[in-house]
Amino acid sequence: MKLYNSLTRKKEEFIPRFPGKVSMYTCGPTVYHYAHIGNLRSYIMEDVLEKYMRFSGLDVKRVMNITDVGHLTSDGDTGDDKMLKGAKREHKTVMEIAKFYTDAFFEDCKKLNIKTPDVIEPATGCIDEFIKVIEGLIEKGYAYEAGGNIYFDTSKLEKYYVFNDFKEEDLAVGVREGVTEDANKKNKADFVLWFTKSKFDDQELKWNSPWGIGYPGWHIECSCISMKNLGEYLDIHCGGIDNAFPHHTNEIAQSEAYLGHEWCRYWFHVHHLNTNSGKMSKSKGEFLTVSLLESKGYDPIVYRFFCLNSHYRKSLVFSYENLDNAAASFNKLVSRISAILKEKQGEVDKESFDTLKASFCEAMDNDINTSLALTALYDVLKAQTTAATKIALINEFDKVLSLDLVKKAEQLKSENNEEDIPDEIMELVEKRAVARREKNFSLADSLRDEIAEKGYIIEETRQGTRIRKK
Repeated sequence: MKLYNSLTRKKEEFIPRFPGKVSMYTCGPTVYHYAHIGNLRSYIMEDVLEKYMRFSGLDVKRVMNITDVGHLTSDGDTGDDKMLKGAKREHKTVMEIAKFYTDAFFEDCKKLNIKTPDVIEPATGCIDEFIKVIEGLIEKGYAYEAGGNIYFDTSKLEKYYVFNDFKEEDLAVGVREGVTEDANKKNKADFVLWFTKSKFDDQELKWNSPWGIGYPGWHIECSCISMKNLGEYLDIHCGGIDNAFPHHTNEIAQSEAYLGHEWCRYWFHVHHLNTNSGKMSKSKGEFLTVSLLESKGYDPIVYRFFCLNSHYRKSLVFSYENLDNAAASFNKLVSRISAILKEKQGEVDKESFDTLKASFCEAMDNDINTSLALTALYDVLKAQTTAATKIALINEFDKVLSLDLVKKAEQLKSENNEEDIPDEIMELVEKRAVARREKNFSLADSLRDEIAEKGYIIEETRQGTRIRKK
């Protein structure tokens, strides 16, 4: 399997440090609000990566953090803690906010068929680990105290900007959005490891530390949670591309300074989901959530399918028109599988099975190319082989794609009572579907009328074509 490694900026053969075993870390949500569908695109693609690794025979241990303290509204170590902001907005405690939105996040994941990670660790549960690592960084000369806070000293590193070659002047105040003057820092790029009461007096969550009462910065949590659960070496770290700098950059800096050796070998970054007006965020325009899509009649799995049609390293543009197109394609796919279920199944042809599966694996081995993997799925539908072979392959591919294809096809078959619908009617339905695809709407209308004359009603819904007796 070859993956694009953001650290080296090239595709590389993925080789775990320990043969057959993969330590995987994925940045989790900051649980101060609902996840928007742009956030969830990253989790969908990370889920596909994990499932394909397991599909390929690797033993994966995946760890995810839950940020319930320390993530500020600005990367420049200024502004409110996002959790505190959420608590003020809803007049609740920080822990009430964290519990509610953590549950909401995993409910969204369930609807999208995203597997729950093996380990889920809230930041508030690892304060002792944070303090231990910060103490170690101070002892090694990589951190300093100023103005009541503990900062990481980036000038002690041979190279800090590991993902992009930023220039110091690019981070000047007023040039890069979100960077604000902090007079305590020795260098512009230094970042906070621990805040004390001198920073935010109204911070609800505080702990005793060697430097006074306070709370951790955002970046330290992922390093410590990874080390706690996966040890000193990490095979692959995943997250959205917007986390590459400064979050992942800072993780590498503090982790390798503390450990004294390479920490993580491969970095997997998912690119943005954009709207026609730009990058999706919680503060601009309609707040697009899974629940909102459901309220508009969309199956969440259609959104997963929409994401899989694009490569994870390409920005994806969301619009309802694009989602409608994905829904139409998905419904046609399910309808075609439903038709295969009607056929005489026969036996699984092992030669055909192996050949068609190899095409799917070739696509996925090429940097998790889900778009080509879906092409391999459509090739199965067209293949000259038995129905049993096709269904077996669809089930096999769906271990990775997680689109519930056969399950939904069975439901469609049952809802349409296709066992009771004559082949003559089903042929007319298929001709009508072809006419609609070719935008020959006059022919489609006449075929619908012919179907009606024969005693059946055809209906188009977001879930697909429905056929029932009058």
